[in-house]
Amino acid sequence: MASPDKIRVIIVDDIQETRENIRRMLQFDPIIDIIGEARTGREAIEQAHQKQPDVVIMDINMPDMDGLVATEAIRKRFPYIQVIILSVQSDPSYMRRAMLAGARDFLAKPPMIDELTNAIRQAGKMATEEKRKAQVTMATIEAASSSAAGQRSLGKIIVIYSPKGGTGCTTISTNLAIALHSESTPSAMVDANMQFGDIAVFLNEQGRNTILDLAPRADELDAEIINEVMIKHSVSGIHVLASPPRPEYADNISVDQFTKILQFMQKIYGYIIVDTTSYLTEIVQSALDIANVIILVATQDIPAIKSSNLFLGLSDASGINRKRILFVLNRFDKRISITPERVGESLRQVVEGVIPFEDRVVTTSINRGTPFIIENKSSVISKSIYTIADKIKGKILEQHEEQTAANSKY
Repeated sequence: MASPDKIRVIIVDDIQETRENIRRMLQFDPIIDIIGEARTGREAIEQAHQKQPDVVIMDINMPDMDGLVATEAIRKRFPYIQVIILSVQSDPSYMRRAMLAGARDFLAKPPMIDELTNAIRQAGKMATEEKRKAQVTMATIEAASSSAAGQRSLGKIIVIYSPKGGTGCTTISTNLAIALHSESTPSAMVDANMQFGDIAVFLNEQGRNTILDLAPRADELDAEIINEVMIKHSVSGIHVLASPPRPEYADNISVDQFTKILQFMQKIYGYIIVDTTSYLTEIVQSALDIANVIILVATQDIPAIKSSNLFLGLSDASGINRKRILFVLNRFDKRISITPERVGESLRQVVEGVIPFEDRVVTTSINRGTPFIIENKSSVISKSIYTIADKIKGKILEQHEEQTAANSKY
């Protein structure tokens, strides 16, 4: 059992000799405890999950997943873990990419012993501080949860996402929000495409206010402020939080502000449907992290299926439970031989929702700014949306039952 005062370290490099050399360099330092090794990026993520070190020494070039991707996945799941990148590349662009991925330090291979131990000691201090902050935050959240006991349960965040652009996420988002909306569980939509979002256009609505009006007040939100900013859809009654009016304003919304807005909206709405861009921006990643259900959207073309497979692999590496993912095949055409069953088997993720190809209906609804589910609730395509809405409710019920069972054990 390692001393709590020691810095717990994992060494990641695909060359055994390199790992052994690093271990020898560090073995006599009294406060450094080597708790594991990994040969690949995926192994590094697994080790971080299992052993939760303070510091990871990460090689940048590895066969299955490079060190930068692994670093980003580890830091996303465990923000307190500090990563020191080692690389034979001294190019400043590599250093910049490492920092963007969340690395704490960047050292040239082979590192000098003093240089490496000093970097580990500094990273260890940072890890301890980050853990302390996390514990304080968790205590605050638990206190808030306790004080809210007996009140109405929090609304559910449903994120609509596709790693391939043009698969129809916004069309699904607008129609699904209406399908889920009721007097007891009012729905709200949030446009997380901060540069080119167009939810309001799909609903034929315009509003003076956008998320830019909420972001600066993220720490002082109340129901009245939210109500003032939201666009009220005149036909369905759902509320919409629009994206900034111009692409250059996107940088004015921080991840922290966006997350706080979503979490506060859970106190007001039964369902918060988040429409996203295909790029995994920090905003999109934060929404995926806190989503109760992720609607993963693909179409029957190979690029879209390939992109979905890559996303599922990244989700596994990031610790996203696949039970939270509801896989949907949009624009399904029976004439194409790629069936939902084949896609599900290939990606090891069952296709739970199928939306038929109704190009004329969808295009007309978009151009009119009237979701098709409003014009004809009994159409085949509308029924497919209601089926997905029922699947969402089923997943949420399963999550509740699992949580209840887990709590009962204690």
